[in-house]
Amino acid sequence: MYKVMLFLHIVGTLGLGFYLVLPFVLGSVSKLSLAAQEGTVSAVKTLNRYAQIALVIQLLTGGYMISKGDYSVAWMVVVVVLFLAIGAFSGILAKPLRLALEAIRQNKKITAQASKLTTLSAALSVCVLLIAFFMVYDSII
Repeated sequence: MYKVMLFLHIVGTLGLGFYLVLPFVLGSVSKLSLAAQEGTVSAVKTLNRYAQIALVIQLLTGGYMISKGDYSVAWMVVVVVLFLAIGAFSGILAKPLRLALEAIRQNKKITAQASKLTTLSAALSVCVLLIAFFMVYDSII
């Protein structure tokens, strides 16, 4: 059963890998044409929803694997805090994505939303990198 959970955990990790490239995608979205902006923001919104589903998979499989493993309390606290930060940032990201999509459809500039999207996606990317680091080096703490 542990191997199945590990496989599902790795599949969930692949879903979260989307957040690693997100700052680069959203950093240049305001330079695109309106049609390209709409397509990009719409795709990011959909992929964000799928990544949030992958985050739920991570929660379930990770919880099972923690219960079967021998991890320090400090490591578990750091991982849970990073996990919650990823969940929070991905949830917060949904509103600026929705507002940007509405602005694009009304032929308005998305400069206000673009800066929020870039900042949130950068923070999200850093959190995903940090949690991956602590997953690989689980005995560092």
